[in-house]
Amino acid sequence: MIIGRCIGETSPTEVNFISDEMPQVGEYVCLNYDDKQVLGMIETMVRGNVSLNEDIYNPATVKMITEIEGTESYIKGKVRILGDVNDHLKLPRTPAPPGTPVELANKEILKDVFKVKNPLKLGSLINQKDIDVEVNANSILTRHLAILAMTGAGKSNTVSVLIDGMLDYDVPVFVFDMHGEYKDAEFKNGEVNVIKPSINPRYMSFNEIKKLANISKNAFKQERYFRRAFKKANKLVEEGAASTNNFLMIIKGVLIEMGNDEELSAGEKNDILGVLNKVDDLIEKYANLFDTNRGNILGNIQIGKANVLDLSQTDEYAAEVLVSHILRNSLQRRKNYFNKSSNETLEFPVFFILEEAHILAPKRRESDSKFWIQRVAREGRKFGLGLCLVSQSPKTVDQDALSQMNNMIILRLVEPDDQRHVQSASESLSEDLVKQLPSLNVGEAVLLGLMTKVPTLVKIDEFKGRMYGGDIDVIGEIAKYKKDSKEELKQQEEDLMNLGYDY
Repeated sequence: MIIGRCIGETSPTEVNFISDEMPQVGEYVCLNYDDKQVLGMIETMVRGNVSLNEDIYNPATVKMITEIEGTESYIKGKVRILGDVNDHLKLPRTPAPPGTPVELANKEILKDVFKVKNPLKLGSLINQKDIDVEVNANSILTRHLAILAMTGAGKSNTVSVLIDGMLDYDVPVFVFDMHGEYKDAEFKNGEVNVIKPSINPRYMSFNEIKKLANISKNAFKQERYFRRAFKKANKLVEEGAASTNNFLMIIKGVLIEMGNDEELSAGEKNDILGVLNKVDDLIEKYANLFDTNRGNILGNIQIGKANVLDLSQTDEYAAEVLVSHILRNSLQRRKNYFNKSSNETLEFPVFFILEEAHILAPKRRESDSKFWIQRVAREGRKFGLGLCLVSQSPKTVDQDALSQMNNMIILRLVEPDDQRHVQSASESLSEDLVKQLPSLNVGEAVLLGLMTKVPTLVKIDEFKGRMYGGDIDVIGEIAKYKKDSKEELKQQEEDLMNLGYDY
């Protein structure tokens, strides 16, 4: 079906066209010229009237012209060239001649375009709901993914559809669940394995424990004493002189012994006492985080399950430490597995999903979690570690980490700073597509990257399993509270009457 013809100057990457009918932004079209069948996507549409131009400032003039000429207007659009259908979607080297017909792409072409290896169904085309949109699951795992949207645009549903699709391939998915949205979810293709957010401090790095002990980078003396105690505690454990049952208490004992040295000055003893106080606070504040009886936390990951680390009850410091600890160990153990350099290995790939990426990989603040997110983003694909960053505040996500995400699912974004930040991180997101982001409805998204052959406007499938994360019915909650309160008061009155009180 011909919907228009090319006009003006054309290029191998885009053409303008004029149309008799109003097609929809996001629809795919074909241009046939020079023995090529070139696929394109409509990125912008405008409607105008030559007589009713922007230089008219009098409404009466507009009314008069409309009465004389009627309401006829022209329809103009821009097509982004995606590639030659018959040449593996390579961009053509020659532009389409002006006057070339612009036709809607037929179903056969589109079905072939969305036919990929290792298919994972995310939804259907916004404008053609009978065309399924499948992405290459392997490309997501090896080249990482970002899911970005404003609050309420459908992130949690998208993540759930993605998890269920990965479980269909028995991929061990690991979710850093910041709000407890997935711990009780029910997936069609696999079970949820809830992992307790606790670490054996024996397996923690010095920087991880130091962060929880709240020893700042500027506290050089306290850091020096704490490092000595940490190293001495590890040495005692390795030599068998102390048990790992309470590693933090071993550190405390070493510090007490250091403070009893008569040769130290009063100032030095005071510095050690400051470290001791922070270790006491550490033990008391994070008692639930430390489990001296558990092995390495990576041993809890199960293949073919959604492994959910429930971080809903942990503070930001603990969450950052858990993320850095798990990513650091995963990368090192996968390297050990490939290089056969140690028996401490992770023998299978893992796909990590990090909710609240703007907290774990902040743009304007350094943190261990951001450091290891960046490391895994750069090196993880070589060792079978995939990342998915999820955020409702893209502008505050670290640019380096975001730019390493070679695939993106972008749902509705209204904030201009968010749009610019995402566009600067993705070479596939054109200015015209950016302009479409505020107009997306809930559950609609732009797909970009190596997981799909072409940029796509998709309606994400509705996740059918049970999950949390939607908006709370606040009015309903208040009404229920008032009803329960009235019933409780009435019951108390009845109890008093039964006891013989005249209430």
